[in-house]
Amino acid sequence: MSAALPSHARAVVIGGGLVGCSILYHLCKLGWKDVILLERDELTSGSTWHAAANLHGLHDTNNISRLQYYTMKLYKELEAETGQSCGVFQPGSLYLAQTKDREHQLRIQAAKAKTFGVDFFELTRAEAEEKHPLVNFDGIRCIMFEADGGNVDPSGVTMAYAQGARQMGGRIERFCPVTATTQQADGSWHVETPKGRIHADAVVNAAGLWAREVGQMAGIDLPLQPTEHQYLVTETIAEIADMGRRLPSVADRDGEYYMRQEGLGLLVGAYEKNGRFWAEDGTPMDFGHELFPDDLERISENYLRACTRVPVLENAGVKRVINGPMIWSPDSAALYGPVPELRNYWCCNGIIPGFSQSGGLGSMLAQWMVEGEPELDMFPWDLARYGLDWTLKSFVKAKVMDAYSHRFKIHFPYEEREAGRPVRTRPAYERQKQLGAVMGLNYGWEHPLWFAGEGREAGETYGFERQDWFNEVKRECAALRENAGIIDVSNFGKYEIRGKGARKWLDAIVANRVPTETGRSCLTPMLGVRGGIAGDFTITMLGEDHYYMVGSGIAERYHQRFFNMVERPESVSFQSLTAAKTGFNVAGPKSRELLQRLTNEDLSSDNWKFMHSKRLPVAGIDAIGLRVSFTGDLGWELYVAEADQLALYEALLEAGRDLGAIPVGGRSLLSLRVEKGYGSWSREYSPEYWPQEVGLDRLVKEDKGEFLGREAWLKLKDQAPREKLAIFEVETPHNADAAGGEPIFTPDGKPAGRVSSGAYGHSVGKSLALGFVKSELAEPGSEFDIAILGLPHRAKLLPEPPFDPKGERLRG
Repeated sequence: MSAALPSHARAVVIGGGLVGCSILYHLCKLGWKDVILLERDELTSGSTWHAAANLHGLHDTNNISRLQYYTMKLYKELEAETGQSCGVFQPGSLYLAQTKDREHQLRIQAAKAKTFGVDFFELTRAEAEEKHPLVNFDGIRCIMFEADGGNVDPSGVTMAYAQGARQMGGRIERFCPVTATTQQADGSWHVETPKGRIHADAVVNAAGLWAREVGQMAGIDLPLQPTEHQYLVTETIAEIADMGRRLPSVADRDGEYYMRQEGLGLLVGAYEKNGRFWAEDGTPMDFGHELFPDDLERISENYLRACTRVPVLENAGVKRVINGPMIWSPDSAALYGPVPELRNYWCCNGIIPGFSQSGGLGSMLAQWMVEGEPELDMFPWDLARYGLDWTLKSFVKAKVMDAYSHRFKIHFPYEEREAGRPVRTRPAYERQKQLGAVMGLNYGWEHPLWFAGEGREAGETYGFERQDWFNEVKRECAALRENAGIIDVSNFGKYEIRGKGARKWLDAIVANRVPTETGRSCLTPMLGVRGGIAGDFTITMLGEDHYYMVGSGIAERYHQRFFNMVERPESVSFQSLTAAKTGFNVAGPKSRELLQRLTNEDLSSDNWKFMHSKRLPVAGIDAIGLRVSFTGDLGWELYVAEADQLALYEALLEAGRDLGAIPVGGRSLLSLRVEKGYGSWSREYSPEYWPQEVGLDRLVKEDKGEFLGREAWLKLKDQAPREKLAIFEVETPHNADAAGGEPIFTPDGKPAGRVSSGAYGHSVGKSLALGFVKSELAEPGSEFDIAILGLPHRAKLLPEPPFDPKGERLRG
């Protein structure tokens, strides 16, 4: 009989699957011993026990690759540490490309592998046939081999995490369902179970299939939906039995299946097009180690493709079929991190490739809880990328089915998937569509990416090379640089702060000095716990203790965590205006002339200087005007009530018609800001990067008093930058530009850094990239190779941005 539950714990982890046990293990490893995991049934119940448990390292997102390689390495260390076998098989994985785009993807991955110091390299057909004689490589354009690929034993890995945690003092209580979680006034939690109550400093929801139910106990709805998923295992195949060695797994993603050896047979799984939801209204509380009835007809097309690739499959008998549940987020990435609306409540849910990610997920979450912030930028997994107010059940289901049925589809640069949309639109949406807008999704909002020109249909294709919209972006950029452009910036995050003490409260959040003069604006970073860039904002003083703040729209819920770190006086109100206010950036050399036609306000530089603001009527509409522009050109941002958006848009279009002003989309804004060298949050700015590494140290005013991250900044401000953000001119013989994430090498092939943003600079006639390189290499004029399409493209580090480096047009 187990001992009574403790009355108090530093952390309670809810869920005894793979991920919950990893989190417990890593919390103990960082020194939290007073921690307990509560499991409603037996460990591995839910999705863990029936997983295929494949291993792979590389991912489209570099930080996720880092964490997957950490995970793969950890398993053997766990075995040595605990004596518990993880059942690790790493015969390698063969990655096959049937299409040109898949070949590009694999070559990109191979280039990235060099920066991670891992073995992922191309094989000849003969070399591949030697490794896996049963594969028919006809029609394959490119074969890559990942030496560390393989699989593990689901139960063995989970038990190893559990054993490791117990050895360090952690506790696991099985058959102990959580029945309630209640937040206390001091931010702690009461966790109720049939065995008693635990008073917990922090709670972690790692409940897998029951994550929604556990979240609802705390008052939150997590955007998750389970599906059925099938794989089968064959009887012994004579050719494998005669081989006398383990075969590498086969990743034929164009064939839309996965395959590896299991025993002396093969395991084949598929993400079929006509997937099946499960437990749409809630996961049954009595579900445990059950499976669903077989339905192999659903995956028959995928299986036939696997038989064509590995012909011995065709006559192999089926030993068993696994049809079990998986729980998905809308984009198939984890829902991860602290819930902004709660205190001391953490999530780690919706993990699909769990056995490739469990160690990294556990490690970073433990860092976040113990040290206040993970060392890597986790935004691609951060649950704050979804808003509580727009992730409706219909949206979640549509996105989950799209993610499931396109599990192996390539994620191209700039790709926008249509499933579940539109979710949130603004009054100008239909008018923008009439003007040929191709729309994108930004934190739930539809916004124009680019506009189809005369005689062109509004639709786009995707690929790693330049697509048709390249020429439309060129047209938009030319119009703005030569005349004027009208850019919808409504999806920027917008906030109003007012009341006695507003300036003092804001000054305690951001690193620059908040303006003290009505009409003045400032640019300011916000620092994270480790002193990195947690955000960048424009703050405008509208009046005494009255401020307007603009930041990244995708980070609105993410930034809420930081705003909540500084106690706000009752006299100060804070309101998000992102939905209530819409905005347009009117920019270009004729922007002043265009706007002057719509207002009596004097727009001359003598009357309205750069980085100043005014309240003014524009076309009879009350607006907040900021003399700023993310394009790097002369321009204003105008913010008006949502109800006035369409009227202002029509007025701007009409006033600019004879001036050559046109609507301009987000893809053009990317090109314009890159040729100006402007960074963007989540690309150039993130908590991973220090202010002096991205050129924002001049905006950190440590002498102004206390503010978020100040102590961390004081410790690192005199340290030499580890890397520096630089701008590169790139030779592009292959009709492709950098998009972000591409590795940067020295000419002799040594890893030097990575691209953060890339675009063709139409105004300057150059392919450009913003990226980080090691500080000792960041010399103007130095040459590098940027691996676009996985191939070396010679690049030169420029001494300054190629467009208007002195800012004369911006301030003109």
